[in-house]
Amino acid sequence: MTEQEIRDAVLAIIQDVADLDESPAVDGARPLREQFELDSMDFLDIVMELRKRHRIEVPEADYKELASLDSTVRYLKGRLG
Repeated sequence: MTEQEIRDAVLAIIQDVADLDESPAVDGARPLREQFELDSMDFLDIVMELRKRHRIEVPEADYKELASLDSTVRYLKGRLG
């Protein structure tokens, strides 16, 4: 997957989890939890959706890598190839 495809996939998951009507505008460097008022359960839902949709296991120790959109894309690019 390209970086743009990964970015789009993550944004689609955020849109579903945060129950947004349209694709969100995101500052790639800011924490996602701040931008979308995501609580810990929402964050876990995002991780679970990554697992379901893309068959990716994200160990709890790596959750910090999913803090912002940019860091999430970097992390997933390494995992998705």
